[in-house]
Amino acid sequence: MNDSDNPLLQTGDLPAFDRIRPEHVEPAIDQQLAYNRERIEELLNATADYSWDNTLQPLEELDDQLNRVWSPVSHLHGVADNEALRSAYNACLEKLSDYATEMGQHRGLYQAYKQVADSAEYARLDTAQQKIVDNALRDFRLSGIDLEGDDRARYRTIQQQLSKLQTKFEENLLDATNAWHKHVTDPQALAGLPDSALDLLADNARRDNRDGWLIGLDFPSFVPVVSYCDNRELRREVYAAFVTRASDQGPHAGRWDNSEVMEQILALRHELAQLLGFASYAHYSLARKMAKTPETVLDFLGDLAERARPAAQQEYQALAAFAAETDGLDRLEAWDVAYYTEKLRQAKYELSQEDLRPYFPAHAVIEGLFTVVHKLYGIRIRERDGVAVWHDDVRYYDIYDADDTLRAGFYLDLYARPEKRGGAWMDECRVRRRSASAVQLPVAYLTCNFSPAVGDRPALLTHQEVETLFHEFGHGLHHMLTRIDHPAVAGINGVPWDVVELPSQFMENWCWERAALDLFARHYRTGAAIPDDLFARMQAAKNFQSSMQMVRQLEFSLFDFRLHLDYANHDSAAIQQLLDQVRDEVAVIKPPAFNRFQHGFAHIFAGGYAAGYYSYKWAEVLSADAFSLFEERGLFDQAAGQAFLHSILEQGGARDPLDLFVEFRGREPSIEPLLRHSGIAA
Repeated sequence: MNDSDNPLLQTGDLPAFDRIRPEHVEPAIDQQLAYNRERIEELLNATADYSWDNTLQPLEELDDQLNRVWSPVSHLHGVADNEALRSAYNACLEKLSDYATEMGQHRGLYQAYKQVADSAEYARLDTAQQKIVDNALRDFRLSGIDLEGDDRARYRTIQQQLSKLQTKFEENLLDATNAWHKHVTDPQALAGLPDSALDLLADNARRDNRDGWLIGLDFPSFVPVVSYCDNRELRREVYAAFVTRASDQGPHAGRWDNSEVMEQILALRHELAQLLGFASYAHYSLARKMAKTPETVLDFLGDLAERARPAAQQEYQALAAFAAETDGLDRLEAWDVAYYTEKLRQAKYELSQEDLRPYFPAHAVIEGLFTVVHKLYGIRIRERDGVAVWHDDVRYYDIYDADDTLRAGFYLDLYARPEKRGGAWMDECRVRRRSASAVQLPVAYLTCNFSPAVGDRPALLTHQEVETLFHEFGHGLHHMLTRIDHPAVAGINGVPWDVVELPSQFMENWCWERAALDLFARHYRTGAAIPDDLFARMQAAKNFQSSMQMVRQLEFSLFDFRLHLDYANHDSAAIQQLLDQVRDEVAVIKPPAFNRFQHGFAHIFAGGYAAGYYSYKWAEVLSADAFSLFEERGLFDQAAGQAFLHSILEQGGARDPLDLFVEFRGREPSIEPLLRHSGIAA
């Protein structure tokens, strides 16, 4: 297929981001879906003897073609949103949902896969091909292949509605985030903020044709204010605006309220699960995960909470005592926690995130990241000019093997913008696929929301942002370094969701090691490396409040899992009640009654983490244990690096993740390295 008038239908190596317009979206999707449907029927009618070559391979190609059309549209919706694009994107969601449901319930397709699975050919297929067939049969069941009549129609309706509601949740959150600003003209109101934050807020004001400083709810604005601003009332105001986004509370109460959206999503998920014979959406979710039962997940989270909570309570009591001693606070409020955490860190270790920021100019961190992965895996990364992008800040890079063979590519979009959703993520642009004529190389989108350069000062990252960049690049490497030639199990595809964070969390470890930091951490003015005393303080502070951080992640994980496990007509009040109950059990910080964290919990209501947020901790057990091999052998041990490359990164979802881990580590995973890295006794 090719259409000279529509860049989404052109078959170039990379999307033509300089030419894609909202009016191209719906015609391209309509044409590709029509072609796919027609071709699928041709394939099924052409023979009664289905095989990999005459049926499943061509189906794989059709899926890839659709992905190539939709991927740039979906990406632009996340990084360059506007009303016209949003309208086009939403218009296609129902069509794509219909198509996915139709394919998942297509009896002819199901019979084709089942025939291959039951044939003598199955034994001759390679491991990846067998995994694709097995996964497809599982997914047919999860897509309602056995449903009849009204149930079949209801499944389709539910999927359509969920697709729309999940997008609505994210759009409400983006709109609510962008709507609130605080204009400040008195410099005393911002006392305590570091120069980097003041410069950014001043730049925000200039862009809005105002004097003074302009605070927003994007992370580069929000985090410095609640972490450093001496003005307690301003901290409270900014905190309240942030934690009430898209809710029934706060300065825009009710305007972009996600309350009803959440209720409908949960009701529809539960109905979907029951329609397919599962007790709950949590049970349904685990059908594709490494953890197989709700009891396994709950026991895992409960065990971690039991280990971490006593230490977290001690850390919180120490913080409250410090605030009382320092400023006479008789009660530590939620908008005080980050502020006094920074003060206490400074008092105990003479260290703040701002002390490290000058050593992490973004361009140097990027080059250092590339050097680290070169030392680990032998790959080389070079920027390529002349690639069409969606914003001037975006860069494109090629990845080469040690023999200078092109292996993959990626777009890097680092800085926050109003039209860009918050957070950081990796997504697929192209997936590795071998055809008769060539291998389509994988391409990734790597997206962050860091503070941009201001004036003549380069963009400077906090150490936490350095970790974020390494984390997302770990996901990118999983996608880009795959050697699996079939998209359904190449890269992150087919990998159980509770394992998919393994390569990303694994990469974070190098952000704490002197030998790695010395490759790139240089003061942006003097070029000096991090001084020994500063590095020592950084190491000493590594596990500062680590138990508080762990119970916060456990709070999110337990809330998410129980929300989807124990569904009972969850209205907005019941959702809040469950969150409060989980907090009573595991949390040490009790937020104010107006806090509406759940209304902005996009991971579970708009992302892929529903009944799966526990995956972060589950995978962290694997990543900590994987890194322990490098602790034993050396940070850049080539044999260990090649073993991780070949056993984990290159294998995608073609094999069982536990088998791959054992192949790499020589044994089953142990929780001890995670507890040790977190400063918690085993």
